[in-house]
Amino acid sequence: MTEKKNINLTLDPENWESMRQLGHQMIDDLFDYWKGIREEKIWKPIPSEVKEFLDQPIPELGQDPETIYQEFKNNIFPYNKGNVHPRFFAWIQGTGTPLGVLADLLASGMNPNVAIGEHAAMYVDRQVVNWCKQLMNFPSDASGILVSGGSMANITALTVARNSFRDEKIRTIGLKSASAQLVLYCSVETHSCIQKAAEIIGLGTEAVRKIGVNESYEMKVEELEAQIQQDMQKGLLPFCIVGTSGTVNTGAIDPMDDLLAISKKYGLWFHVDGAYGALAKLDPKYAGPLKAIEEADSLAFDLHKWLYVPYEVGCTLIRDAKKHRDSFALTPNYLIQESRGLSGGLDSINNYGFELSRGFKALKIWMSLKEHGREKYAQMIAQNNRQAEYLAELVNGNPKLELMAPVSMSITCFRMIQPGYVESQLRELNREILLRLQEEGIASPSSTILNGKYTLRVANVNQRTRMEDMDLLVKEVLRIGTEIFESNN
Repeated sequence: MTEKKNINLTLDPENWESMRQLGHQMIDDLFDYWKGIREEKIWKPIPSEVKEFLDQPIPELGQDPETIYQEFKNNIFPYNKGNVHPRFFAWIQGTGTPLGVLADLLASGMNPNVAIGEHAAMYVDRQVVNWCKQLMNFPSDASGILVSGGSMANITALTVARNSFRDEKIRTIGLKSASAQLVLYCSVETHSCIQKAAEIIGLGTEAVRKIGVNESYEMKVEELEAQIQQDMQKGLLPFCIVGTSGTVNTGAIDPMDDLLAISKKYGLWFHVDGAYGALAKLDPKYAGPLKAIEEADSLAFDLHKWLYVPYEVGCTLIRDAKKHRDSFALTPNYLIQESRGLSGGLDSINNYGFELSRGFKALKIWMSLKEHGREKYAQMIAQNNRQAEYLAELVNGNPKLELMAPVSMSITCFRMIQPGYVESQLRELNREILLRLQEEGIASPSSTILNGKYTLRVANVNQRTRMEDMDLLVKEVLRIGTEIFESNN
């Protein structure tokens, strides 16, 4: 007979009040961290003893939560990536907001699987997707799904594009049903996830045509159309054009109106990778160049970038909801929905994407949009764009600095120059400037290579950045660069 003494175990705390107090302390520590973040170093190296501590084997026995939290404060909290700091400008990563963090806490506490069933989180998810359609001016009968980020959003959209190609029945028969190789078109500046998506959905890298760009790093329309015609003459099957609203290197916007026109001319799916820049259409300056997004067949964009919500959440929008559902819908016996009860409710979100396990990521968007409203976000995005333009003015106004690409949206690429230095010396100079900016905890730009030249890259989707941070960045670049030059001579 089973012994009863061990069948009532739980992972809940023995002392709820102590856990409550610990939770309050965590919140207090977070708020103190945010309030004082401007005075903190943006990044600091992780000591070897901390790395050793974080390489220990799994514990066999548990510890009290207070001790665990103290270990977190000593070994993890001080060595954050830095993207909550006002001078974090690397890799297009957003800052988050206090209410967004608290929303994530509430979502974790509720802990619903937001894929199926009659519960409130499903309706919040639907409302947030509807709000995303409104932000992008997509039709109300379009469909959408919240995903982990831009990469998954792009893969989701391109799966629909592939499955919707003509009447090839690719979902049931596979790519062998197509009479020839399907071909996808993007620019050489397109995010790497597009190539990965092509690999995952079975096209292969050889089916991806990377079109050249002009001096502003925008896709060359004439080259695109010539490549499409050439592929058609070879008996291949062009099926999709991917336009980028905000390339990762320079923020360049592909000529959306032209890409839309070409897609219509040849009957191709028009997908927009707007992971970074789709939300820039809220800035009046970019509403025109991004207008064609509203007529795209699909759109991918991140909300943890320019909606500033905590990681992670992106969105895929699909103009034709039926094509979207037909690409993913699958109902096994254990997921049959009823007309009432917990298993009733809205159409399963699983019918619109890959994942059945879905957290309540919609809540932080729902709370954030209600807290600030569309207009405040439009102002914040415009502010980031004006900060990038201001930085470019500072660069152009100093003979020791060189602007490396036209400023588009909130990305500014520049470097320090030195008379008499060859390209390899300039590379090492600017590389060392970048590393010292980070190691001294001043600011965190990233780097890229433009036309073979090493470049400092400031990608600003930071809701805490001020104009004065751009002044400080330029001042410190010049200081560090001068110190390096003088130490070498």
